[in-house]
Amino acid sequence: MSNAMAVTDADFESEVEKHEGLAVVDFWATWCGPCRMVGPIVDQLAGEYAGKAKVLKLDVDSNQRTATRFNIRSIPQILFFKDGKLVDTVIGAVPKTVLEGKFKQHA
Repeated sequence: MSNAMAVTDADFESEVEKHEGLAVVDFWATWCGPCRMVGPIVDQLAGEYAGKAKVLKLDVDSNQRTATRFNIRSIPQILFFKDGKLVDTVIGAVPKTVLEGKFKQHA
């Protein structure tokens, strides 16, 4: 069971942009190998930061409007929002320590 919640074009605004505090969105796709490497790390951090950060996953193939809006050209791409404002981005498959550092920085 994933600790990260799925988000779509339809509920992105209410789930992310109206969220108070830290919201982390993993932009991914099922066919993306590096996304499958980062996904379990994002899920693990979602569990570790439960109550401190809201962690979501957005499938770029099914939700192109939001992916286009945030200019997602390579995946995996993880966006960090603080009180609805984009504050940081991580592109590509990175080690857990890199993502954990971003979570600590913004949470």
